Amino acid sequence: MVPHLITALTGPINELEQRILESMPAIERWFRLEWMEHTPPFYTSVDVRNAGFKLAPVDTNLFPGGFNNLTEQMLPLAVQAAMAAIEKICPEAKNLLLIPEKHTRNSFYLSNVARLMQIFHQAGLNVRLGSLDEAVTEPVKLPLPDGGELLLEPLLRTPRRLGLKDFDPCTILLNNDLSAGIPKVLENLHEQYLLPPLHAGWAVRRKTQHFQAYEEVAKKFAKLLGMDPWLINPMFAHCGKVNFQEGEGLDCVRSNVETLLAKIRRKYKEYGINEKPFVIVKADNGTYGMGIMTVRDAKDLDEINRRTRNKMSTTKDGQELSELIIQEGVPTYERVQEAVAEPVVYMIDRYVVGGFYRVHAERGVDENLNSPGAHFVPLAFAEPSHLPRPGAKPGASAPNRFYMYGVIARLAMLAASYELEAHDPDAEIYE
Repeated sequence: MVPHLITALTGPINELEQRILESMPAIERWFRLEWMEHTPPFYTSVDVRNAGFKLAPVDTNLFPGGFNNLTEQMLPLAVQAAMAAIEKICPEAKNLLLIPEKHTRNSFYLSNVARLMQIFHQAGLNVRLGSLDEAVTEPVKLPLPDGGELLLEPLLRTPRRLGLKDFDPCTILLNNDLSAGIPKVLENLHEQYLLPPLHAGWAVRRKTQHFQAYEEVAKKFAKLLGMDPWLINPMFAHCGKVNFQEGEGLDCVRSNVETLLAKIRRKYKEYGINEKPFVIVKADNGTYGMGIMTVRDAKDLDEINRRTRNKMSTTKDGQELSELIIQEGVPTYERVQEAVAEPVVYMIDRYVVGGFYRVHAERGVDENLNSPGAHFVPLAFAEPSHLPRPGAKPGASAPNRFYMYGVIARLAMLAASYELEAHDPDAEIYE
């Protein structure tokens, strides 16, 4: 189920909210049946945008940072979910090797690593940190903002296994999204569980593949509820071989932007929505809010300045941006202290364990909030009950809001499961 957390929203989505609430038993049964057929990713975070008339995921992260933004009260849920996940994968596990990102001087990121270690320690595992950075040849102490410290150790690779000195793990958990490519040290580990799998990393994964899978999931779910899948699904298009610096491939971007804006206009007209449509153009792989721009008119692409060209040329770890996803923009009408906000939902295994608001005072409702200047506001538990209140009046019941976010986030997580299965290089093929 979904924890009962207080959201910032009190306005509409009445019809969609009511439909989801009334269908709660059917929805939970539907998820249960899906999880009998598909394996959830080990952990997931989903950025959700709530436009009032539409509620949709805009990004799904399979190597989530930000666990430090969850409140202490959410820890028991996270620990319970972690125990369930580990029992399923490696019931006899006692050692877990956690491999973080290389930019380990970022204190916020280190707090996330510390929180993950705390969760898995409380789930009954010995947890140690191994670095993919070849410059780390001796154990290194990394200071934490709260005065504590983490010990980062060099990895030790044998022909068939990966570990640390005097530490042989059953499971290796990656908190590194492999944007810079797949390191040799992680290849051919057939005796240990490597989670998430290598093809979940941005060296292989593409957002268009994810949203293709999400479209399939959204159609199934919308059929269950008897509604238009567009209400929960952002439309998208893809462009490969784009170079903003050289101006290559921009015709593809222009025509796709025009087509997508026209499709959104038609939908807005159908639903009587008086809004100016926009699209988000972003890297088809990669994260950290890099390589992203808002486009409200295809003509805007003719007037891109040098700063924007530079921004759209590289993504995380200096990787060249060449493939793009052009995604329907979903405005967010949530506010925290008058600033634009979007909920981020965190899951371990198939369970929602908590969430927070990403808030950005300098950004508009149609802009990317995952950028410098953003801050995070934890969602608090409303009361001991973890259940939405079916009898509550639509638009007034805060727990219902988070239940809806939990449903949309789990749909995105299920899509990630479809996506990983479809692109698994080791999958067994049955004719």
